Amino acid sequence: IITPHGKIQTPIFMPVGTKATVKWISHHDLDQMWAQIILNNTYHLYLRPGDETVAHFWGAHSFQNYHGPILTDSGGFQVFSLGQTRDWKSLVNITEDGVHFRSYIDGSKHYFTPERVMDIQSNIWADIIMAFDECAPWESSRIYARAAMERTHRWAERSKQQWLKNNEIRKQNGLHEQTLFGIVQGVVYDDLRKESAKFITELDTPGISIGGLSVGESKEDMYRILDIMWELLPQNKPRYLMGVWTPEDLIEWIYRWIDMFDCVLPTRIWRHGTAFGSYGNIKIKNEKHKLSDIALDDHCNCKVCKNFSRWYLRHLIVENEIYWMSLLSYHNLYYLLELWRNARTAIQQWKYDSFRKEFWNKYSKK
Repeated sequence: IITPHGKIQTPIFMPVGTKATVKWISHHDLDQMWAQIILNNTYHLYLRPGDETVAHFWGAHSFQNYHGPILTDSGGFQVFSLGQTRDWKSLVNITEDGVHFRSYIDGSKHYFTPERVMDIQSNIWADIIMAFDECAPWESSRIYARAAMERTHRWAERSKQQWLKNNEIRKQNGLHEQTLFGIVQGVVYDDLRKESAKFITELDTPGISIGGLSVGESKEDMYRILDIMWELLPQNKPRYLMGVWTPEDLIEWIYRWIDMFDCVLPTRIWRHGTAFGSYGNIKIKNEKHKLSDIALDDHCNCKVCKNFSRWYLRHLIVENEIYWMSLLSYHNLYYLLELWRNARTAIQQWKYDSFRKEFWNKYSKK
């Protein structure tokens, strides 16, 4: 994928910099681990510091001093998932024109339309942007799932029209053009997913995202949905599966022809002292690591595995030294990015089936 801020080789995992920073990770770290692209969150940057503030500082790249490619999501998932009170009452009102919601920060009222979301992402200056969508809950009835999908399709058409207008304005102002991805929805209903895949494909955006998965449904449902969709999506455009989770899932998604992935998990599971490993997750706080002088993962070449033992990392966690947060976040991101580099090599050598089998032979030995 070629963007104004660099080329992206796929398949690729995108570290998540929700609020214009990847938690506990410096930009030097990102460069070291060859993170080709990061994700910023439209909803959060809109609320604080505000998309116009980001535009004032010449866009997200300049604002956060990161000069590689940046992707922004539509904010649709956050609008719906964060739009609840503590007693689970919804503060979101969906209309045909857009969505009324309240800020999770201060309760203030806000309104997103497809056009407004395109304008916000234009202000952020991301390289790749998402159409505005409704991410219906995974347990939605078929009736509601269809209504949300059809609304997503109408909003996608409006998003595309505003994106085209904004790109013309950006071009006139000497700014780089942005790339739009439409989003496939349909919850866990096979027929709706097929219908949505067909509609978004015919909308003819430069790339296609698959939303509404990894939001609570079973693994069986996730695999089935991707199995029925992969043949329906165009082969000459990048496919982005939004918000996936574990290393083992990602191996399976590549097998199903997915190109791009993101997840907050690598920089979140350190809270529980958990690190990714070739033989499964490592619970570094466990007593068995107290006297262990081996690396986190002897198959990993990151700076953490090269320089620190398990017993030292466990010591940092037990003493609540914040350095361990940075070290585990670095390792987890490096692990996923290295996994992707190895997967890409296997694909180029027509050996992905054996690569996938070898991964599972190790990973199942927890």
